[in-house]
Parts: sequence; C-alpha cells; structure tokens
Amino acid sequence: MPRIPSSLMRATLAKNVRSYRKDHGLSQEELAGICELHRTYIGSVEREERNVSLSTLEVLARALGVGVPELLTPRAEHGHKKTVDYKKAIHASGFDIYSPIEVGDARFWIPIRHLEILLNRGLSGLDLHGLALRTRSKVVKMAVCEALGYPVPKSFKKTQPRFPGQQLDTYTQKSNNLQIWNEELSPTRRYAIIQLSDHDTVLKVKVVNGQELALLDTTGTITTKYQASLATGVNTHELVSAQDTPPMLPHVRSGATIAKSTSPTDEPESGGLLPIRKIFERLSALVGLSFADPGMDQERNRGAELHRLICGCLGYSHYEDKGQFPDIRHQLLEVKLQTSPTIDLGLVLPGSEEPLDIRQLGDHHPRHCDTRYAMFHATTDGKQVTLTHLFVTTGADFFTRFRRFEGKVTNEKIQIPLPGNFFNM
Repeated sequence: MPRIPSSLMRATLAKNVRSYRKDHGLSQEELAGICELHRTYIGSVEREERNVSLSTLEVLARALGVGVPELLTPRAEHGHKKTVDYKKAIHASGFDIYSPIEVGDARFWIPIRHLEILLNRGLSGLDLHGLALRTRSKVVKMAVCEALGYPVPKSFKKTQPRFPGQQLDTYTQKSNNLQIWNEELSPTRRYAIIQLSDHDTVLKVKVVNGQELALLDTTGTITTKYQASLATGVNTHELVSAQDTPPMLPHVRSGATIAKSTSPTDEPESGGLLPIRKIFERLSALVGLSFADPGMDQERNRGAELHRLICGCLGYSHYEDKGQFPDIRHQLLEVKLQTSPTIDLGLVLPGSEEPLDIRQLGDHHPRHCDTRYAMFHATTDGKQVTLTHLFVTTGADFFTRFRRFEGKVTNEKIQIPLPGNFFNM
C-alpha cells in the first residue's frame, strides 16, 4: 500500500504555499507557470488534494524563494517575515535602471531568489518570434524594466552590465551554449539567463552570479581563475584565524542556535552566526572520518557528502545546497574538499573587500574577506574518502597559510556549456 503524507502535513504545505505565493503577489496560474506545472496544480495543492513529490517540493520552494523545510513547517515556528515588495519599492523610489544601489541594501537591492521570481513573472510567455536581434534585445530589456518596477527609458545606454543599479545582465538562450563577449565574468554581477522555446517564446529565467556561473565552466577558458596551493603539516587541525574579521564580531554569538526549520542556504542574520572558533571546534570531530567514494570523476558528489556531514555538525536538521557562494550561506561558510594540493578559488580572491551578494548585517555589508573557509584535506583509495586534515580561516587570513598562484587568462569570448538541467537546478 503506498504511503501518503498525513493530513496535517498536507494542510501545512497548502497554507504555506498560499501564504508565500501571496507574499510575492503571484496568482496560482503564475506560480504554476514558473514551476512548469499544469495551471490547476497549485490550486489542488492549496486545497490539500495533492500528495506532492519531493522533486516538485524542491521546484515549488525555489519558485517561492524558500527552502523545502520552510514549506513543511508551520510559519509560526520560523517567524512570519513579510517579503519585501521590491518592485513596489523601486517604483516608488523614482530610481531608473542606472541609479546606483548598494549591494545588499535592504530596501532596493533585490536578492537573487526574488530577482528570479520577478523576472519569471514578468517575462514568462513573452513572444519574440520574428523580431530582429536588436529589436528583440530592446523588447527583453523593456520587459525586465517593467518586471522590476523601473520606468522604461526612452533609449538604453550601452553599459556593462545592462542594468547597473541591480548589477544585472541578461542573456537570451535557445541553445545550452552561453557566450559572453568582450568582458570578464564578475563575481558580484548577476546574470539572468532567459530560456526560449523553438518558437521564440520565453519559457523560464534563471538568475546566477558570476561565481556560480564560473563553476559551470568545464573548458578552462574563463578569465583569471585564482588558485592556491595546499601543503599539509604535522598538525591535523589548524585554526588559522583566531577570530572573525573585526566588522563581523558584533554579529557572531557563541550561544547562537539553529532552529529546526532553518536552511543552510538561508540568508545570515546578525546574532545567528557562530564564531569561527566555534565552527572549528564543531568540525574538528570530522577529521579521521571516512565515507564512500562515489568515483574518481565525481568531485561534486564527494563535496556534497562532506557538505552534508558539516551541516549535521553545525546543528542543521537537514542538508541543502543551491550552488551558491558561500556554500553554507547562513553561516557565511565556504566548504572545500581537497584530494589534491591545488585549491580552485574561482573568480575572486578570498581576501577581496568586494561585497558579497548577501543582505546587510546591521550596518555592515559582508565582504568576501569576511567569509569563513572550512578546508578539508582527504585521501582516497577509490572506495573510501578519508578526511585527514582540517583548516579553518577567514578570507582575510587565507593567504597567510596557503600560497597563491595565478590561473589562466583568456581571449575575448567566454563560452560556457550549460547543463541540460540548468533551468531546473
């Protein structure tokens, strides 16, 4: 006999889907369209008529800008936080797309999840059939302005990125081969990849930042990928940074607890961050642990298993990974598993003072140098991965322990093959 969720679970899911949907001002049909579900599906969920599969829960959660646990937990348990109506705020501000906005500004900087929701709502179904390339580009930019609450300018300036205020660029894709001409990927820039049907209708919009986009590059052609060298020493446990960076100290707390409904991918909150020393203490227990090796060519899956173990040690009730930087966003913690001495750092140096695409903590906007790094060295015999060393450091102190060397430099065109499931990741 098939197992079905309890009536209480269905009721909680129904209430949460309705509540989060209304927070974003979405109709049932609009949410169904973003999730690529039948137009009546959301209504049946909200009427408690559906036994929703895990894969569909993940799609719903992403579309609503929350984690799966938040959909399955009564909102009273994790606080009913009204979603900011960014579109309304921008419309009322008088800003245009060129007006500068500080990264992480709580009123006007649209976080990636919400940016994706607004763009899907505004662009899904947009018909570009028969339009010349230049006209198509203008129509898309006009639709983006309207989706985000900006006035449409009489003419669009030639800027990089195309929407400077939100550090946003747009790319319209029929194929899975993304091409970026005459510019480097920027770690803090957001890239809206717009999927077209064979008939030139917008199907879906996926938004990622440059750091996340760089992870998809398998060609080795992206400009200036930074690398460092890991040399293990006698000590198997090394706390490189005795404390967090000074601006972060008011926001860390030794007694910080993690609620059952909290996801590792949630935005960090002042007072909810564990001090770097406490992170080191909790993760130290993992040294000496072994887990099954998924295969020599399965580095991503190896990393996922370590990520899962770390989430448990830190006190999270579940594992979740959305491919964002840093990995455990809620703790500003980047996780690295090293079975070789070369550390790939991507597009940005750990010590960079550039702001992260993360909400402000009080009056401080977290920077790359504020990020905490948990570096595990491991050995593998092809069957078992064994964790042998742990290093924990801030980005600011990273190169006091690990030697830096440069990666590759490229030509004018960057080509990134997008995975087949890119728009559903």
